[in-house]
Amino acid sequence: MKIEEHVMFTAKHKNWKVGDKLLVMRDENIAHFLASISNTVNMKISEYLIDVIDVAAVMSLAEDFAKGELWEVVKALKSPKTSRKIGKMVFEIDKKLKKQLVDVAKALLARETLSRMLSVYYPEDPIMELKIMLPYKEDHINFTAKHGGWIVVKRLIIDEKTELADVARLLASINETITSKLPIYAKIDLKGIDEWFAGIKKAKSDVEIKTVVDKYLHFPAHRYAPSEFEKHAKIYALRKMLEKVGLSLDVPAKPLEKYLEKKG
Repeated sequence: MKIEEHVMFTAKHKNWKVGDKLLVMRDENIAHFLASISNTVNMKISEYLIDVIDVAAVMSLAEDFAKGELWEVVKALKSPKTSRKIGKMVFEIDKKLKKQLVDVAKALLARETLSRMLSVYYPEDPIMELKIMLPYKEDHINFTAKHGGWIVVKRLIIDEKTELADVARLLASINETITSKLPIYAKIDLKGIDEWFAGIKKAKSDVEIKTVVDKYLHFPAHRYAPSEFEKHAKIYALRKMLEKVGLSLDVPAKPLEKYLEKKG
Protein backbone atom coordinates (compact mmCIF):
# COMPACT_ATOMS: atom_id res chain seq x y z
CA MET A 1 0.00 0.00 0.00
CA LYS A 2 1.45 3.34 -1.06
CA ILE A 3 1.61 5.95 1.70
CA GLU A 4 0.57 9.44 0.61
CA GLU A 5 3.02 12.26 1.03
CA HIS A 6 2.12 14.23 4.14
CA VAL A 7 3.17 15.78 7.41
CA MET A 8 0.95 15.09 10.44
CA PHE A 9 0.95 15.82 14.14
CA THR A 10 -1.59 14.66 16.71
CA ALA A 11 -1.63 14.69 20.49
CA LYS A 12 -4.19 13.34 22.93
CA HIS A 13 -3.45 13.42 26.66
CA LYS A 14 -5.63 14.69 29.50
CA ASN A 15 -7.02 18.03 28.32
CA TRP A 16 -4.63 18.31 25.39
CA LYS A 17 -6.26 17.16 22.16
CA VAL A 18 -4.90 18.65 18.94
CA GLY A 19 -4.11 17.50 15.45
CA ASP A 20 -3.54 18.65 11.88
CA LYS A 21 -2.26 17.20 8.64
CA LEU A 22 -0.57 18.80 5.64
CA LEU A 23 -1.20 17.32 2.20
CA VAL A 24 -0.33 20.22 -0.11
CA MET A 25 3.37 19.44 -0.17
CA ARG A 26 5.03 22.53 -1.57
CA ASP A 27 8.32 23.35 0.12
CA GLU A 28 7.10 26.59 1.66
CA ASN A 29 3.93 24.88 2.96
CA ILE A 30 6.01 22.15 4.60
CA ALA A 31 8.31 24.72 6.22
CA HIS A 32 5.41 26.71 7.67
CA PHE A 33 3.68 23.56 8.93
CA LEU A 34 6.85 22.22 10.54
CA ALA A 35 7.33 25.57 12.27
CA SER A 36 3.78 25.34 13.61
CA ILE A 37 4.47 21.86 15.01
CA SER A 38 7.73 23.04 16.57
CA ASN A 39 5.91 25.86 18.36
CA THR A 40 3.26 23.39 19.51
CA VAL A 41 5.68 20.93 21.11
CA ASN A 42 7.99 23.60 22.59
CA MET A 43 5.07 25.22 24.37
CA LYS A 44 4.18 21.89 26.02
CA ILE A 45 7.56 20.40 27.00
CA SER A 46 7.81 22.15 30.36
CA GLU A 47 4.47 20.67 31.46
CA TYR A 48 5.95 17.19 31.12
CA LEU A 49 9.09 17.94 33.11
CA ILE A 50 7.32 18.68 36.42
CA ASP A 51 8.09 15.25 37.91
CA VAL A 52 11.85 15.64 37.45
CA ILE A 53 12.46 19.41 37.55
CA ASP A 54 11.01 22.20 39.69
CA VAL A 55 9.58 23.94 36.63
CA ALA A 56 7.91 26.68 38.68
CA ALA A 57 11.31 27.61 40.16
CA VAL A 58 12.86 27.66 36.67
CA MET A 59 10.10 29.99 35.46
CA SER A 60 10.60 32.28 38.46
CA LEU A 61 14.34 32.43 37.82
CA ALA A 62 13.65 33.19 34.14
CA GLU A 63 11.54 36.18 35.20
CA ASP A 64 14.38 37.42 37.40
CA PHE A 65 16.99 36.95 34.69
CA ALA A 66 15.09 38.62 31.83
CA LYS A 67 16.24 42.11 32.73
CA GLY A 68 19.09 44.29 31.56
CA GLU A 69 21.14 44.05 28.40
CA LEU A 70 21.04 40.84 26.39
CA TRP A 71 24.76 40.12 26.78
CA GLU A 72 24.46 40.39 30.56
CA VAL A 73 21.53 37.97 30.55
CA VAL A 74 23.46 35.50 28.38
CA LYS A 75 26.45 35.80 30.71
CA ALA A 76 24.23 35.14 33.73
CA LEU A 77 22.66 32.08 32.09
CA LYS A 78 26.13 30.64 31.48
CA SER A 79 27.58 31.39 34.93
CA PRO A 80 28.60 28.66 37.42
CA LYS A 81 26.34 30.34 39.99
CA THR A 82 23.35 29.70 37.75
CA SER A 83 24.41 26.07 37.28
CA ARG A 84 24.42 25.64 41.06
CA LYS A 85 20.95 27.18 41.30
CA ILE A 86 19.70 24.88 38.54
CA GLY A 87 21.17 21.86 40.32
CA LYS A 88 18.93 22.57 43.29
CA MET A 89 15.87 22.59 41.02
CA VAL A 90 16.40 19.02 39.84
CA PHE A 91 14.56 16.23 41.68
CA GLU A 92 17.35 13.65 41.57
CA ILE A 93 20.00 12.55 44.06
CA ASP A 94 22.12 10.25 41.90
CA LYS A 95 24.92 12.44 40.50
CA LYS A 96 25.06 10.85 37.05
CA LEU A 97 21.31 11.00 36.60
CA LYS A 98 21.20 14.51 38.01
CA LYS A 99 23.69 15.75 35.40
CA GLN A 100 21.35 14.68 32.59
CA LEU A 101 18.47 16.61 34.11
CA VAL A 102 20.62 19.68 34.82
CA ASP A 103 21.39 19.88 31.09
CA VAL A 104 17.67 19.79 30.38
CA ALA A 105 16.88 22.41 33.04
CA LYS A 106 19.61 24.74 31.71
CA ALA A 107 18.10 24.65 28.23
CA LEU A 108 14.62 25.21 29.63
CA LEU A 109 15.87 28.21 31.63
CA ALA A 110 17.61 29.69 28.58
CA ARG A 111 14.49 29.36 26.40
CA GLU A 112 12.15 30.71 29.05
CA THR A 113 14.43 33.63 29.91
CA LEU A 114 15.03 34.66 26.32
CA SER A 115 11.36 34.22 25.41
CA ARG A 116 10.70 37.19 27.69
CA MET A 117 13.15 39.31 25.69
CA LEU A 118 13.23 37.99 22.12
CA SER A 119 11.27 35.96 19.60
CA VAL A 120 12.19 32.33 20.31
CA TYR A 121 9.14 30.90 18.55
CA TYR A 122 8.51 30.87 14.83
CA PRO A 123 5.87 33.33 13.55
CA GLU A 124 3.34 30.56 12.83
CA ASP A 125 0.51 29.79 15.25
CA PRO A 126 0.82 26.55 17.22
CA ILE A 127 -1.74 23.81 16.63
CA MET A 128 -4.47 24.58 19.16
CA GLU A 129 -7.39 22.44 18.01
CA LEU A 130 -8.24 19.07 16.54
CA LYS A 131 -8.71 19.46 12.78
CA ILE A 132 -8.45 15.80 11.75
CA MET A 133 -9.50 12.40 13.01
CA LEU A 134 -7.11 11.03 15.61
CA PRO A 135 -5.18 7.97 14.37
CA TYR A 136 -5.35 6.29 17.81
CA LYS A 137 -8.08 6.18 20.43
CA GLU A 138 -5.45 5.84 23.18
CA ASP A 139 -3.64 8.82 24.65
CA HIS A 140 -0.64 9.46 22.42
CA ILE A 141 1.81 11.80 20.73
CA ASN A 142 2.24 11.14 17.01
CA PHE A 143 4.38 12.85 14.38
CA THR A 144 4.76 11.36 10.91
CA ALA A 145 6.05 12.68 7.63
CA LYS A 146 6.72 11.39 4.13
CA HIS A 147 8.11 13.55 1.37
CA GLY A 148 10.38 12.08 -1.26
CA GLY A 149 13.08 10.18 0.60
CA TRP A 150 12.20 11.77 3.94
CA ILE A 151 10.20 9.39 6.09
CA VAL A 152 9.83 9.86 9.82
CA VAL A 153 7.66 8.26 12.49
CA LYS A 154 7.87 9.49 16.08
CA ARG A 155 5.14 8.04 18.26
CA LEU A 156 4.39 7.35 21.90
CA ILE A 157 1.28 5.62 23.21
CA ILE A 158 0.66 6.99 26.70
CA ASP A 159 -0.74 4.85 29.51
CA GLU A 160 -0.66 4.90 33.31
CA LYS A 161 2.91 3.55 33.29
CA THR A 162 4.28 6.24 30.99
CA GLU A 163 6.50 8.72 32.75
CA LEU A 164 5.81 12.36 31.99
CA ALA A 165 9.52 12.84 31.24
CA ASP A 166 9.17 10.29 28.44
CA VAL A 167 6.53 12.48 26.82
CA ALA A 168 8.89 15.46 27.18
CA ARG A 169 11.63 13.37 25.57
CA LEU A 170 9.47 12.62 22.52
CA LEU A 171 8.36 16.25 22.17
CA ALA A 172 11.99 17.36 22.32
CA SER A 173 12.93 14.74 19.74
CA ILE A 174 10.20 15.96 17.39
CA ASN A 175 11.51 19.50 17.75
CA GLU A 176 15.05 18.35 16.95
CA THR A 177 13.86 16.65 13.77
CA ILE A 178 12.03 19.79 12.70
CA THR A 179 15.04 21.97 13.54
CA SER A 180 17.15 19.92 11.13
CA LYS A 181 14.56 19.76 8.31
CA LEU A 182 12.92 23.19 8.34
CA PRO A 183 15.90 25.06 6.79
CA ILE A 184 15.82 22.69 3.81
CA TYR A 185 12.21 23.56 2.99
CA ALA A 186 12.49 27.25 3.97
CA LYS A 187 15.75 27.60 2.03
CA ILE A 188 17.57 29.07 5.03
CA ASP A 189 21.32 29.35 4.43
CA LEU A 190 22.71 27.65 7.54
CA LYS A 191 26.24 27.65 6.15
CA GLY A 192 26.00 31.40 5.69
CA ILE A 193 24.74 31.80 9.27
CA ASP A 194 27.71 29.76 10.50
CA GLU A 195 30.03 32.03 8.57
CA TRP A 196 28.41 35.13 10.08
CA PHE A 197 29.51 33.91 13.50
CA ALA A 198 32.74 32.27 12.33
CA GLY A 199 35.03 34.87 13.85
CA ILE A 200 34.30 33.57 17.36
CA LYS A 201 35.02 29.96 18.33
CA LYS A 202 34.00 30.07 22.00
CA ALA A 203 32.66 33.12 23.82
CA LYS A 204 33.85 33.05 27.43
CA SER A 205 35.04 36.51 28.43
CA ASP A 206 32.77 39.53 28.73
CA VAL A 207 34.26 40.97 25.55
CA GLU A 208 33.66 37.75 23.61
CA ILE A 209 30.08 37.40 24.88
CA LYS A 210 29.36 41.05 24.01
CA THR A 211 30.82 40.49 20.55
CA VAL A 212 28.82 37.37 19.71
CA VAL A 213 25.60 38.88 21.08
CA ASP A 214 26.21 42.00 19.01
CA LYS A 215 26.69 39.79 15.94
CA TYR A 216 23.27 38.28 16.64
CA LEU A 217 21.61 41.66 17.19
CA HIS A 218 22.93 42.89 13.85
CA PHE A 219 22.24 39.66 11.97
CA PRO A 220 21.00 40.52 8.44
CA ALA A 221 18.36 37.80 8.09
CA HIS A 222 17.34 38.98 4.61
CA ARG A 223 20.68 37.75 3.26
CA TYR A 224 20.13 34.21 4.47
CA ALA A 225 16.48 33.39 3.78
CA PRO A 226 13.55 34.29 1.51
CA SER A 227 11.50 37.19 2.89
CA GLU A 228 8.75 34.97 4.32
CA PHE A 229 11.34 33.04 6.35
CA GLU A 230 13.54 35.86 7.63
CA LYS A 231 12.12 35.56 11.16
CA HIS A 232 12.86 31.82 11.09
CA ALA A 233 16.46 32.54 10.04
CA LYS A 234 16.76 34.95 12.98
CA ILE A 235 15.93 32.09 15.36
CA TYR A 236 18.63 29.92 13.75
CA ALA A 237 21.03 32.82 14.30
CA LEU A 238 19.97 32.89 17.95
CA ARG A 239 20.71 29.17 18.21
CA LYS A 240 24.17 29.72 16.75
CA MET A 241 24.88 32.65 19.07
CA LEU A 242 23.93 30.60 22.12
CA GLU A 243 25.98 27.66 20.86
CA LYS A 244 29.06 29.90 20.83
CA VAL A 245 28.47 30.62 24.52
CA GLY A 246 27.77 26.98 25.37
CA LEU A 247 24.01 27.34 25.79
CA SER A 248 21.05 25.80 24.01
CA LEU A 249 17.74 27.30 22.90
CA ASP A 250 16.07 23.89 22.71
CA VAL A 251 15.42 21.30 25.40
CA PRO A 252 17.58 18.33 24.30
CA ALA A 253 16.08 14.86 23.89
CA LYS A 254 19.27 12.84 24.46
CA PRO A 255 19.79 13.66 28.17
CA LEU A 256 16.16 12.75 28.85
CA GLU A 257 16.62 9.51 26.95
CA LYS A 258 19.77 8.67 28.95
CA TYR A 259 18.08 9.60 32.21
CA LEU A 260 15.08 7.36 31.52
CA GLU A 261 17.28 4.46 30.36
CA LYS A 262 19.57 4.58 33.39
CA LYS A 263 16.76 5.16 35.83
CA GLY A 264 14.67 2.38 34.34
